[in-house]
Amino acid sequence: MFVSVNYELSNDDTIKKVRDILIFYRFKEVLKNVFESEAIQENTLKRLKRDIDRVTDHFDKVRFYQYPYEEQFAISLLEKKKWKKMILK
Repeated sequence: MFVSVNYELSNDDTIKKVRDILIFYRFKEVLKNVFESEAIQENTLKRLKRDIDRVTDHFDKVRFYQYPYEEQFAISLLEKKKWKKMILK
């Protein structure tokens, strides 16, 4: 599955932690604060989201763009420490 991640984080320490997590999961930085992976599995993506959730706070925003997700395009958003998912047909 293809996944792109972008973020807006509240402090430099969190930025470093999230970058390190994404690099650990073999994402490549393609633009400032934008990472991509072309070969991540669904169970690995769940662990990645959990790891990012642990290091972020209420003021941070993280978006995951996934394709395919059940043969559709999905956007997962972490905002105010809550996850939301939008499925686009």
